[in-house]
Amino acid sequence: MISNLPCKSASVKFRVDVYCRRNFSLSVVRCGKVKKFSEIPGPFRLPVLGNLYLYKLGIYNPLKYHEVLKDLFKRYGPLVRQDIGMRSIVHVFDPESVRAVYEGEGKSPHVEPLQETVMMYRKQRNISLGLGNMNGDEWYRLRSAVQQMMLRPTEVHYYLPHISEVASDFVERIREKTKGNGELGNLREEVSKWSLESAGMVCFETRLGSLAGGESERQATKVVEANRKIFLLSSSLKFSLPLYKLFTTPKWKSLVEEEDYFYGFGGKYVDSTISKIKDLQDKNKMGDRTNHFLTYLLSKPELSYSDIKVITLSLFGDGLSTTTPTLICNLYCLATNPEVQERAFKEVSSVYNGGPVTIDMINKMPYLKAVIKETFRVYPNGTEISRIVHKDLILNGYLLPAGTHCNLNQSVQYKSKKYFKDPEKFWPDRWLRGESSGNIHPYLLIPFGIKARTCAGRRFAEQDLIVTLALILYNFRLKCHLNRPLEQYYNVLLFPEDSLKIHFISRG
Repeated sequence: MISNLPCKSASVKFRVDVYCRRNFSLSVVRCGKVKKFSEIPGPFRLPVLGNLYLYKLGIYNPLKYHEVLKDLFKRYGPLVRQDIGMRSIVHVFDPESVRAVYEGEGKSPHVEPLQETVMMYRKQRNISLGLGNMNGDEWYRLRSAVQQMMLRPTEVHYYLPHISEVASDFVERIREKTKGNGELGNLREEVSKWSLESAGMVCFETRLGSLAGGESERQATKVVEANRKIFLLSSSLKFSLPLYKLFTTPKWKSLVEEEDYFYGFGGKYVDSTISKIKDLQDKNKMGDRTNHFLTYLLSKPELSYSDIKVITLSLFGDGLSTTTPTLICNLYCLATNPEVQERAFKEVSSVYNGGPVTIDMINKMPYLKAVIKETFRVYPNGTEISRIVHKDLILNGYLLPAGTHCNLNQSVQYKSKKYFKDPEKFWPDRWLRGESSGNIHPYLLIPFGIKARTCAGRRFAEQDLIVTLALILYNFRLKCHLNRPLEQYYNVLLFPEDSLKIHFISRG
């Protein structure tokens, strides 16, 4: 059967035949049919523009790109080709096909950068590209150097007292800001300042003063705004012809200004912290600071100063675009599901009674962890995980040649009855042992990715979320008067609408 597969050329037939013999369980072999890359379904493409005309004419809204993906899936099926300008992207919607991509990627998976503009900016400024923008040996070199510090739970737990301290200060900030009607104004800005302060303690073991008022808080506000504009501008440029690569357009100029401000602000703390570490080392006064994030990076001879700086600044700033919106969505889901909130509160209060949060306490909060995972399902933080196929691959009956850019877009399935029981219901129990979690496809909900290119900051993000949610639940009852579902908008990642208001009612 395999040798009779219809192929357009002998070379393609040979590659298909070899692939099928190695992967004989794929449905494509059973059906005995392989189609060419050019036959992958998708919207009509124009020369040069590709599918960009759909966005320029208002047929598709870039701010609702996540809804665009759902429409593409509905119209064209589980595998869709979309051309953004002259770049072809294959959207992979089926979790079994996602599994096939992951299983064929090897130890050094190749990715497209989340923000191509960031990679271009770093090249122009002669800055290390960082983990998210590197592939091959260069990526492996950086990953090997940082994985012990960033991905092992025992190493991340070293920062738990710092995270708990900032979370406690954030709770007091909420208490002060919500006197009266309980409403916390400008929720995204407040949560962003918490994220910035928490990241400062991890990266620099220094309080930045983001929650303290005065000039320090004003600077933090500028950093938060710079980060917001970077994502806004990057998203806008993504759906434009890449003229900014040829000459300096107004949007590119604005983006560079915001990047310069962010790197200038964070870079001063990197330099200052490294100087302090070296001074302590010279005086033999490091004490118990050997686990310091920057101390660890400095101990790695394979890392250049530029590498160290970018790795640190990436961890420092990433929470503003990932942990911040995720915490906000968790607060919304708890506020609008009072029975879930009450159960989570009882779990927290059964193990916590003031003071710093400990790892033993966190290990006794499985329901709160399930709340966080369910929030990722209902309000994902991103639309895709990117991969460059490094060898020929057959997906859903189509041959994807090596070098194909794939976006793994399982989020279109997050409210599918095919994969989830009562998908419209916010039900954390589905992720608890003994419930339905064993029946959920393992390649469906993977917000941090899996295998070799798992998000390097995953452990820090998870620790931040559970500690801060636990302290908020312990101190406040959450309410939300939004009389419709929360909406998200796309700016490279997904962010909750800025008009969201959460009321924090003191329990004490």
